[in-house]
Amino acid sequence: MNRFGRLMTPSRILVMGFILFAILGSTLLTLSISTKDGGGLPLLDAVFTATSALSVTGLVVVDTAATFTIFGQLVILFLIQVGGIGFMTFAAMFAIMLGRRITLRERLLLKEALNQVSTEGVVRLAKSVISFSFIIEAVGCLILTLRWAGDLGWGNALYYGVFHAVSAFNNAGFAIFGQSSNLMSQVEDPVTNSVIMLMIILGGLGFTVLANLYTYPKKKLTLHSKTVMKVSGFLIVIGAGVIFLLEMTNPLTLGGLPAGTKVMAAFFQSVTRTCGFNTVDIASMRDTTLLTMMVLMFIGASPASTGGGIKTTTFLAIVLSVLNTFQSHPHVVLGERTLPKADIQKAWAITALAIFMTFSMTSILTITESADVFVLLFEVISALATVGLSLGITPELSAAGKVVIIVSMFMGRVGLLTLGFFLSQRAEKSAADFKYPEERILIG
Repeated sequence: MNRFGRLMTPSRILVMGFILFAILGSTLLTLSISTKDGGGLPLLDAVFTATSALSVTGLVVVDTAATFTIFGQLVILFLIQVGGIGFMTFAAMFAIMLGRRITLRERLLLKEALNQVSTEGVVRLAKSVISFSFIIEAVGCLILTLRWAGDLGWGNALYYGVFHAVSAFNNAGFAIFGQSSNLMSQVEDPVTNSVIMLMIILGGLGFTVLANLYTYPKKKLTLHSKTVMKVSGFLIVIGAGVIFLLEMTNPLTLGGLPAGTKVMAAFFQSVTRTCGFNTVDIASMRDTTLLTMMVLMFIGASPASTGGGIKTTTFLAIVLSVLNTFQSHPHVVLGERTLPKADIQKAWAITALAIFMTFSMTSILTITESADVFVLLFEVISALATVGLSLGITPELSAAGKVVIIVSMFMGRVGLLTLGFFLSQRAEKSAADFKYPEERILIG
């Protein structure tokens, strides 16, 4: 293999692929046919919007419904779909359709893109990713179309159904009811809320879990699948409970809603810890609620999913590792299985990098922006975790501030470890296996 081939590792190819799609999307959004005023989107705003869609974040500097034509909205929708399931999965789909064999290098890329531990079964999983995505989105679209047809008419209802179904399953949070209000007009609609929540949850569980559930009970649920479902359910219930208790008397959020709607809205906001949809005014929430939301966003969805964050399994691995340290246990055990030390180290690395980048990006924004640091911190976590919730400052960001958020969304979707491998060369095996003599330092 030549030097170029050695340099183009799977991590670097994935990063470069993301950048190329972002450039393509940005270019299309600057065209006159993309915006209703016929002037095209300014370049920086186009890059911001394309990156937000491709990273399935949902932060916006312009109102999606008011600014973009159908063409512009379809460009955004395409970027959301590509970003949600991954461009390598799309490439594999076309290769399979053309009857071409998937090479070993392409399998390695799929393994990296789908966050798998080996290449075994990655082509089968890629097929499942495409199938699950389109089937779930189609069912969601059908229900939403039937629900909205009476209010919007069949043509508009179908278009709105397609757009919001794709946006929901891919945890993007782009809405075309009016971006400033997002889905607030649907706060009392149980059908819309239930469908959107279910699609966000399914997208956030991860394709590995969905594939495992599809074969159940013929095949037992793996430890990963059981762990993801338990942790995800726990976070949703705890988040909803905290939001309900803190906001039930807040007249600007849940306070003025009927009792049943309060519960539904609390669950919706908890579920959207991985997605930018909201049915109440997030900016009007109490500070304690917003802190809770930040923690939930930081944890995010699960591995190999359409959502971001450090991931539910990373969070659990960190918690178990901390508990083991206090209990002086030599191994981290989960479900009568010992978790490999390499996985625990990876969990700590991801979390440490996420905390460092959150601090760094927020620090930069305190220099470039005049907003309160609390608001800036919320914006950065939302970007890094590819969530898309905002306290309303996104359109007011300076040019430098927009660049910071663009970089944050990019890092959040590509993955901090993937980005780290992109920027560095992995050590040769012989060097990696070399061990120096041990000597202790004082810790704590």
